[in-house]
Amino acid sequence: MDAIEVVVAHSERATLRVGDVFLKVDADQARVGIEVEAMALTPVPTPEVLWHKPPVLALAALPGTAIGRLGEPSTASPAAWAAAGAAIRTLHDAPLPSRSGRAGRSVDELTAELDAECGWLVANDVLPADLVTRSRRIAEAALRPWTPAFTHGDLQVAHVFVDGDEVTGVLDWSEAGRGDALYDLATVTLGHREHLGDVIAGYGTDVDLDVIRAWWALRSLLGVRWLIEHGFDPSTPGCEVDVLKSLM
Repeated sequence: MDAIEVVVAHSERATLRVGDVFLKVDADQARVGIEVEAMALTPVPTPEVLWHKPPVLALAALPGTAIGRLGEPSTASPAAWAAAGAAIRTLHDAPLPSRSGRAGRSVDELTAELDAECGWLVANDVLPADLVTRSRRIAEAALRPWTPAFTHGDLQVAHVFVDGDEVTGVLDWSEAGRGDALYDLATVTLGHREHLGDVIAGYGTDVDLDVIRAWWALRSLLGVRWLIEHGFDPSTPGCEVDVLKSLM
């Protein structure tokens, strides 16, 4: 071990890498508990829990590399993306957990949150009003009833690890619970729409593409303020603002 690497750090949580061990420090101890519980329930491979002493969770490093990064082209093969889709289907077919996760917010809750965030984006001149209005209209397709599934809830491409064409594990289960399956599919392909067909092929069932597109818009609209307030730039090429522009 030559150094401690800060993987991510903001006011809510930080993740450090020490050799082959990742240390997650979370201000919300309940969120860490949710992550440990979800990893114990899911049929999808996850990092080994080495120990858990609130507020710290120690995880073993996964083999392989992330299937992609938001804002960067993915070098993973179409077969690897299809394998990710198959792993997601395995998760969604698993018995439901007891709690609702991030992807399980009610339509009324999502609508209220979306209205508030769109108002903030326009009032603070963060995004052009016409972009917000058109994106909000696209997002409405996600605001419909769905059949609950076991969802990851924050299935960013950086959380899916592959080695060659095989999925070696999925990280960061703190938002897991009952939710909309299409939210996971939209999240893993956010900013990587060129791989949506591969993911769906691996998923193995018909998917409403309008709802996927709606979740891209909705997740991006809801994420901009949080990213800004936590020191990230949503206007980085390929990230949330570019996603919204690409939907027009």
